[in-house]
Amino acid sequence: MHIKTLTALALASLVSAQTYTDCDPTKKTCPNDKAVGKEIINIDFTKGENSFFKNMVGTTLQYDNKLGAIYTIKKETDAPTVASSRYIFFGQIDVTVRAAFGKGVVTSFVLQSDDLDEIDWEWIGSDSAQVQTNYFSKGCTEVYNRGGFSAVANPQNEFHTYTIKWTPTQLDWIIDGTVVRTLLASEASGCSGFPQTPMQIKLGTWVAGRKDAAQGTIEWAGGLTDFSQGPFTGYYQSIKIQDFMGGDGTTGPTDATEYQYGDKSGTWQSIKVLQGTSTDNVDTTTNAPSKTGTAASTATTLSTVPASSASSAADSSVSSLPIDSTLNNNNGTSSTGGNVVTGGAGKLAMSIASLGAALFAGAMLL
Repeated sequence: MHIKTLTALALASLVSAQTYTDCDPTKKTCPNDKAVGKEIINIDFTKGENSFFKNMVGTTLQYDNKLGAIYTIKKETDAPTVASSRYIFFGQIDVTVRAAFGKGVVTSFVLQSDDLDEIDWEWIGSDSAQVQTNYFSKGCTEVYNRGGFSAVANPQNEFHTYTIKWTPTQLDWIIDGTVVRTLLASEASGCSGFPQTPMQIKLGTWVAGRKDAAQGTIEWAGGLTDFSQGPFTGYYQSIKIQDFMGGDGTTGPTDATEYQYGDKSGTWQSIKVLQGTSTDNVDTTTNAPSKTGTAASTATTLSTVPASSASSAADSSVSSLPIDSTLNNNNGTSSTGGNVVTGGAGKLAMSIASLGAALFAGAMLL
């Protein structure tokens, strides 16, 4: 394989990785994750803001009645990002997006779990012929064979629908209905293990080609960003979310309110699916203000669990949001949950950027 291709694959396998979390359930007891559950979520961003997603600190979005949510980058520190308030435990997500132009500008659709499992779609603003796919297990970046590239026509000029279909046995990346990459759980192990714990959804854009980024990150992103060519804008038009609730879409629980880590193993079999009534009232089709609520849950499948065994974690009314859980509410102020990593989406971008240097040095030796 050509050295340049090897380098790009290696960089893609490291640069995207989530490297910190507010609370890692494989290390300590953490709040439960609120579940999407049986409801199929359909969000049309051409209708405006939706309470299912929360703006991360520093994020201000505009909306267009044809293009959808507008993610604009005007300077190095811009990183508009939204995060879901609820999690899926296996499932299918379809996102219709038009990526941002710009050397060094990255558009990303990411699933992330509290214990650092991750599934990614990422578009480099200067690459008009392909999209990158990636995955991580427990935040491990010691091997560099996970990144992949898939052809797609004019992703910065045309809307395409990108899908993640994720079950306990298989992970598919799909473009406009065609599977472009498959990962089998049976073939993933160790540092390249299979992502398998409940995940939050994040949509955003950020600057990898900033002057203070590691050289490896800059190279991966196509070079330094020239802001005289900006602003750089990506568009998220719609999203459809189905939560398989620990199953494969045809089998499994009939509903879920929360997900609880049953132990510190980080395996999907250890996750308890909690069922009960929730006071959450989230509008999943139109513009609506944010609302919060608590769940009165009992633990059921994957295997039947007595309600008492889940009571301590289920009593918490606070959802666990991995990384940068400071979110903007609709009146422009910020609210926090748990220990907050300040700087919001910009902090995430800087953490990602800091990863590239060591790998870039190693990759050049290939």
